[in-house]
Amino acid sequence: MSNALAHATSPYLLQHAENPVAWLEWGEAAFARARAEDKPIFLSIGYSTCHWCHVMARECFENGAIAAQINRDFIPVKLDREERPDVDRVYMTYVQARSGHGGWPLNVWLTPDLKPFFGGTYFGPEDREGRRGLPSLLAAIAEAWKTRRADLVAEADRALASLENHYKNRAASVADSGGPGARPAEEAGGVAAEGPVPLHDAAGDAYERGFMHLYESFDADKGGFGGAPKFPRAGNVDFLLRVAALQGGEGTEAGREALKMASHTLRRMCEGGLHDHLGGGFHRYAVDDAWFVPHFEKMLYDQAQIARNLLDCARATGDERLAWAARGVFDYLLRDLAHPAGGFFSAEDADSDRAPEAGGGHAEGAFYVWTREEIDRALPPADAALVCAHFGVEAAGNVPAELDPHGEVAGRNILKQRRPFADTAAALGLPDVAAAADRLAAALDRLRAVRAARPRPHLDDKILAAWNGLALSAFARGAVHPAECLADKRPFLLEAALRCARFIERELFDAERATLRRSWREGRAEIDGFAEDYAFVIAGLLDLHQATLDAHWLRFAEKLQATMDRLFWDEEDGGYFASSSDAGLVLRLKDDYDGAEPTASSVALANLVRLSVLAGEPLFANDGHRARVRRLAEAFRSQWSTAPHAMPVLLCGLADLLSEPAHVVLAGDPRDPAFAALAGVVHSAPALNAPLHLLTPACAAWAADKQPVGGRPTAYLCRDYTCQPPVTEPAALLRLLAEA
Repeated sequence: MSNALAHATSPYLLQHAENPVAWLEWGEAAFARARAEDKPIFLSIGYSTCHWCHVMARECFENGAIAAQINRDFIPVKLDREERPDVDRVYMTYVQARSGHGGWPLNVWLTPDLKPFFGGTYFGPEDREGRRGLPSLLAAIAEAWKTRRADLVAEADRALASLENHYKNRAASVADSGGPGARPAEEAGGVAAEGPVPLHDAAGDAYERGFMHLYESFDADKGGFGGAPKFPRAGNVDFLLRVAALQGGEGTEAGREALKMASHTLRRMCEGGLHDHLGGGFHRYAVDDAWFVPHFEKMLYDQAQIARNLLDCARATGDERLAWAARGVFDYLLRDLAHPAGGFFSAEDADSDRAPEAGGGHAEGAFYVWTREEIDRALPPADAALVCAHFGVEAAGNVPAELDPHGEVAGRNILKQRRPFADTAAALGLPDVAAAADRLAAALDRLRAVRAARPRPHLDDKILAAWNGLALSAFARGAVHPAECLADKRPFLLEAALRCARFIERELFDAERATLRRSWREGRAEIDGFAEDYAFVIAGLLDLHQATLDAHWLRFAEKLQATMDRLFWDEEDGGYFASSSDAGLVLRLKDDYDGAEPTASSVALANLVRLSVLAGEPLFANDGHRARVRRLAEAFRSQWSTAPHAMPVLLCGLADLLSEPAHVVLAGDPRDPAFAALAGVVHSAPALNAPLHLLTPACAAWAADKQPVGGRPTAYLCRDYTCQPPVTEPAALLRLLAEA
């Protein structure tokens, strides 16, 4: 019998619609019932491709006895964290503060007025190894609610006050002359001078310490930072590439080290099992330190950010292999995650059913792993030998038992490139490496076709504004990337970017209110967008404007920025709240950690700088976007100045804020091939120590007087809005950029 979730649109909630637990959706109806029945709320948060969410559902929420216990003593509420990241953020912060760790599923017990008094992550169906199972925990909490309610309410009030004070004190420390933004006392002419460290100096110090943190934690052999598990944290690569550009790239020791760490990490990721060598794209993270055994789910936000990392690093280093990997990501997104109307779906699950001929059953990674026999059946013997040699396939399976504690891939193989292909060819006595590479590519195509007949992992087919903004950025950058391997793809990448932007504008934008919706699944969800939705979509629109020079996308970005400022800006302390003031939360937070996704404020800082530069605002303007972006930087100074590695994306924007604006203004007919040739020079130019902004005279009033020379498309290279003499030849523009 279905519960109230049968009417939901979220794929995650629909997965629980047949549970015997009487789940309700997050909302006033559930809250009112908790108040009326005087019961605590049992809030369970997850997402549809979450492996341990599936495990807890099978073990607990599909268990009739446990369900009866929940239904009797609590008001059970299910929440999709991807639809309501604001709610998830509040209670995850509570659980992390309480226990020191977090994750999903997230299970929290709340008073009827939504204050948390106990919580954790996964709970099993029985007590084991000193850890309480869900039934005994439910019984203890229900008894405490009856006999010691005052203690639970007091704990809820204390926890909430502690979190509120933490964020208030962090904001206050920015203005405190004795805080992390302060200058130590110095003797100056016999007078002790004390005051805030100038933003430029504080940023320089943060850059140096952020770089040293990555340098000291860098795994020089396997790539990445620290040990297992290893996550593809895109912000670290962004930061390293920005450091390299600021330092002059390969021309300095720091620049070389930054590029080495970024490129080596990406290459090792591409070689490992984290990378889907058949279908393209990347899995969520690796459980080991060598990127070998992944947690197999595939998230849109990872694909978009890793693709951008690969493109940016390929441009900085000239390593075409990275651009090929980015091409594979785009192929995967267009083949498996693209909605026909233009948006991109959210994720694919880690788990799936095994085909009957593979033994049946349900397991993580079942869609992706191979037995040696399966490869031998699919390919001619010589090609099977080539694949197995290159990707380390073994008859007994290649995954050590310690990396497979539940035995889900026992006897099977995860494809991992064990060595350079030239070495594989030499080991097999194949002197014509190019011909052998063609054979390998054809064999992988065949294996991909065989794999496509297997039961596919569950697809979370909701379309999220924020993650589509990230995808829009990646496709827009790919559409103008100079790599030769993308030449035949550029028209398709640009069309994908345009379709995505049009989908956002058509399906996720309320023109009357000038607001975004959070999600879409065969129709708009009635959930307003959050700060991250605005920040990520604005960034994507600005990248699309750079790729097309169509002023429409710039104007759309400006409109969304105005709404973001209105709904999320903290007038008192600066910075952006994650949610609007009418979200009905017990605590309104500002994110200050650039993790799997960057914070809204970090991305907004870069967006504001870009908008200010395109608008022609002076470097030290006291109004407009420049004034706001400086307040934003100061609002998070206590975090980025004391722990710069926590906000690498914000540091990238901070460098842009402090850099002298640089532009290329292109005047002429955008349909003229000569115009495209000039734009291509800009898109292929090496990264400068300041971002190079491309625009047309129609985009900004300050550039309106820049006209074509002799009726030909013309480029003006400008620094701080002062322009050099115009040029009409790509070679001349290239020389100017090389000298900049």
